[in-house]
Amino acid sequence: MKLTVLVDNNTFIDRYFLGEPGVSYYIEDKGLKVLFDTGYSDVFIRNAQKMGIDLLQLDYIVISHGHLDHTWGLEPLLRLFTEAGFEGRQHKAPVLIAHPLALQRKYLEGTGDIGTLVSEDRLAAYMNVRLSGEPLWLSERLVFLGEIPRAFNFEAREIIGCIIEDGNSAPDSIPDDTAIACKTDAGLVIITGCSHSGICNIIRYAKEICKEERIADIIGGFHLLGPSKDQLDGTMEYLKETGPGKVHACHCTDLRSKIALSKVCDIEEVGVGLEIEH
Repeated sequence: MKLTVLVDNNTFIDRYFLGEPGVSYYIEDKGLKVLFDTGYSDVFIRNAQKMGIDLLQLDYIVISHGHLDHTWGLEPLLRLFTEAGFEGRQHKAPVLIAHPLALQRKYLEGTGDIGTLVSEDRLAAYMNVRLSGEPLWLSERLVFLGEIPRAFNFEAREIIGCIIEDGNSAPDSIPDDTAIACKTDAGLVIITGCSHSGICNIIRYAKEICKEERIADIIGGFHLLGPSKDQLDGTMEYLKETGPGKVHACHCTDLRSKIALSKVCDIEEVGVGLEIEH
């Protein structure tokens, strides 16, 4: 498996790509091409073009959850597909996989819409939309985890705005937040968006679904932004017990949390242009 960071909050020194507060990863595994999240704008497309990555040949698009910093890039992606049609360039109709609530309207008082601005119907004109709260295997090695059971009481307690479904509004605990796991010879590689469902909950569930205890790497946001002491301590204790080979904590993981996590696991730097192979 090879993962390339197309969007992150950071870029590497002397790598002249664009960054933004969002997530987008390009994943290749045994010929399968997967786009994980689309960031906030068209930055992931512009970076992919500079890297020589052809987003017209995607097999899957996987959405970690419905927030704007992970889904607003869907609109420029549809423009890319439309322009390819005008130019006579062939492109695949990828399968888009997400939790059923990921494409529902999300609203934050005082801010406005914080969810995807592209409807399921519009997406379905360009790709095959498959919504599932259950795990879905993309291949023998790659799995979309679906809705993450929340087993640990020290994480996944935050409510962010509300979710509007069929005209009804309810507080949003982000049940659509999910991740991808890849089974490698060295153990699981877990790929997250923001980990609103809790990074420890995600690791626990990935191990259960894949029937694998070894964790080779964890890549993505840990949603540790000014975390409470019990959340940070609980996360550190679980990671120490789990013993991942490497940890690429990024996006919504603050510096204090990275420094704390570095005491119990091998924290690696992340930025746009990073390539990770397992």
